[in-house]
Amino acid sequence: MSLSRTTSPAAIVQIVLREIRVEHTLFALPFAYVGAVFAARGAPSIHAFVWITLAVLGARTAAMATNRYVDREIDAQNPRTSRRALANGSLAPSVMLATAILGIVLLVVSAAALSPLCLKLLPLAALGIFAYPFCKRFTWGVHFVLGAVDGFAPLGAYIAIAGRVSWSAIALFVAVTIWVAGFDVIYALMDRDVDLAQNIRSIPAAFGEKSGRLLPIVLHVVMAAILGIGGVLAGVGPLYYVGVAGALVLAGYENRQFDRAANVFVLNERVFVSNMIFSIVFLVATYAGFAWRP
Repeated sequence: MSLSRTTSPAAIVQIVLREIRVEHTLFALPFAYVGAVFAARGAPSIHAFVWITLAVLGARTAAMATNRYVDREIDAQNPRTSRRALANGSLAPSVMLATAILGIVLLVVSAAALSPLCLKLLPLAALGIFAYPFCKRFTWGVHFVLGAVDGFAPLGAYIAIAGRVSWSAIALFVAVTIWVAGFDVIYALMDRDVDLAQNIRSIPAAFGEKSGRLLPIVLHVVMAAILGIGGVLAGVGPLYYVGVAGALVLAGYENRQFDRAANVFVLNERVFVSNMIFSIVFLVATYAGFAWRP
């Protein structure tokens, strides 16, 4: 089925928003705000808050639209993704390509409004956005590429406010990179058999399902340790470490779900929700750590 010429613009927009899962921007935002809180050592200005939000929205829109565009033929051969709009022909590829361009434009405008340094460093983030969909074709390290793309959110937010890079900001970048890579490995468990058939690279496809179940837990424990180091470097108050403890609780919960979830699809739904809750809890704990220090 192809996109009809009579399809209304509103209907096309609705399809695009569903395909890029714009509501999942909420997943990426809390750690971007954490970077801003680290830099401001408290609440950032309204100006910074608004433009950081728009930058994350633009980056994620560009990343998701690019991924859908590049992977449309792979998606068509995967039973789980074959009903996506580009895969089944219900949306023209040019529409998704235009969406990716609009996302990049919003990201550029937002970076320019935030800081000259953000604008100068923007090509690094853009490179990750456009490279990620291709990485799964030649390296199982694709999970860490995706993690680094998301890790640029707190790093960029920190730079936007502080105008520089610090070790605490780098710790946030590394922690988010590892965090996202961990649950992306869990996500890849759903497609392991299809990935093997299509020669798509992932850790579960390369090293087996057991590795795909063990590595995320290890990565999330390491993430907690790095977040703790970041807090020490930033001189955050003790309430911050409630969020760090939350990362360990998250790893324990995920480990428990590997034993309890009926299948990997149920597992991924629970992992997504738990990680979203964790990111919000960590943001609140970070703000509290700066707001109430001894």
